[in-house]
Amino acid sequence: MAVEPSSPVLTSILLGLAVHQVFRKFETYSISTHAALLTLPPLVTAVFNAPPGPPFEHALKVSFVAYLATLVLAILVYRVSPLHPLARYPGPLGCKLTKFWMGVISTRGYQHMYIKSLHDQYGSVVRIGPNELSILDASVVSKLYGNPGVPKGPHYIGRVLSDTNLPMVGLMDTDAHLRRRRNWTRGMGPVAIKGYEELISKRVNQLLGRLEDQKGQAVIMGHWFNFFSYDFMCEMAFGGGSELLAAGKDEKKTWKVLDDAMAIATFFGHAPWLAIYVAKIPGATGNFKIFLDYCISFTVTRLKRGSEHKDLFHYLNNEDLPDKPSPPVQQLVDDGVLAIVAGADTTASALTMFVFCLLEHPEVYEKLQREIDKHYPAGEDATDVKNHRELLYLTACINETLRVFPSVPGGSQRQVPVDGPGVVAGDLVLPPGTMFWCHIYSHHMSPANFAPHTTDFWPERWLLASGELAEARGVCNADLVHNESGFLPFSAGPMNCVGKALAMQEMRTVVVALLQRFVLKKGASWDEVRVRRDYKDYFTAPRPEFPVEVHARKQ
Repeated sequence: MAVEPSSPVLTSILLGLAVHQVFRKFETYSISTHAALLTLPPLVTAVFNAPPGPPFEHALKVSFVAYLATLVLAILVYRVSPLHPLARYPGPLGCKLTKFWMGVISTRGYQHMYIKSLHDQYGSVVRIGPNELSILDASVVSKLYGNPGVPKGPHYIGRVLSDTNLPMVGLMDTDAHLRRRRNWTRGMGPVAIKGYEELISKRVNQLLGRLEDQKGQAVIMGHWFNFFSYDFMCEMAFGGGSELLAAGKDEKKTWKVLDDAMAIATFFGHAPWLAIYVAKIPGATGNFKIFLDYCISFTVTRLKRGSEHKDLFHYLNNEDLPDKPSPPVQQLVDDGVLAIVAGADTTASALTMFVFCLLEHPEVYEKLQREIDKHYPAGEDATDVKNHRELLYLTACINETLRVFPSVPGGSQRQVPVDGPGVVAGDLVLPPGTMFWCHIYSHHMSPANFAPHTTDFWPERWLLASGELAEARGVCNADLVHNESGFLPFSAGPMNCVGKALAMQEMRTVVVALLQRFVLKKGASWDEVRVRRDYKDYFTAPRPEFPVEVHARKQ
């Protein structure tokens, strides 16, 4: 007896429409749940609509095709329909249909420029995913990122290929995030940073010694900043484990592994559910798995050895609170990943682009040199932080570098809870489940926040804004647009970058020591266009390579 094909087809279509509502309202990263929702409805349909034998096989095939086609079509049609909660917000069709659109764009490293171009075309709010927005409006940042703020979004699930083993910065439960952050706050607080000063001094002097060996030669400065930041972070966080400066080379290709891992993580940040699947495939994640193994090794070794000084894990492991038990080992491993990425990668990027900006603007270099010579003359300990507060122009130069070349160009994804009320901020209405970014690069490059010379490196804007200058480059304070609510290199609010103070101290110390000892010049093969092209967005920004001649200063 032949099966009537219309019966399983109709049933499959109805089930496809029903399961779409399940996927729309409930987000899960459970592979077994996905498998059940994708296979059981058409299987049950075939079982109830055909007898055993070849008719059953035909009914099964018809049911699966009809069911999956209906499900996919329903999802796509809904995403572009007026019924979608984000239908009011403009954006490219590809972004509205699928997150794979942004995922593919991210693989080239220019998603920061792409998103900025979307804001130029569509305005302050752009739909960059089926349920995701990019926001360019400094007036709503405090509402969205401030206390209590909107919880973190799921992109970190994709970045670390897990929905359970998340570093502190990726926790989507705000209360859990803030509880976990307490240990980081102690480990990155003023008392702890004071204890790290000796380590910073040690590594900075080691950096100077290695550059001394390169005098008169053209070096890739970014490589040396990589070595410095990685060695310091490993010693500060784990009590040791890396000596790239001493070796003068990266034999294990640590930074290539890290850069490759970040590129992989950026793609999967756009498709967290897919990351969970790929993580189950041996060898599929390449250098990302190798990077995670590095972090695990550092953490496990440190926990077995114990603390030899008050390193970051002294606080993360509650060793400063003897009455409090240690956190689970997996939590410490997860935060070890964060320590390396957030601590080493971003600082190396900022220092590299700082030197690039300095050499591209000789007038800035000369002015900064005068300030450093005033407060740190020859013979003065360049790693002593006592005069850092007086280095106003250095701070302006660092801020301007982070504005033009932020180390994390995209920023922090947030998500309005699916089971809670929507969020209203000014004219912005965010329905439950909406993911969004207050996009850092777009905020920094907006004339509504910084003008004139919006896209230029111009440190004087910070001195004009603070009243330290009356006029610069023909611009007076009255003509200046300087909206620091739109300055977001360390994010904003109670879930901002916990290591901001340490990063600023590192950068100040390195720059002071470098300019006190050396004269830096452009190398023979300097190529400004290529450097700007190689500034990319893989969540963090890789360091473009450019040659710098290092010469001893005449004291």
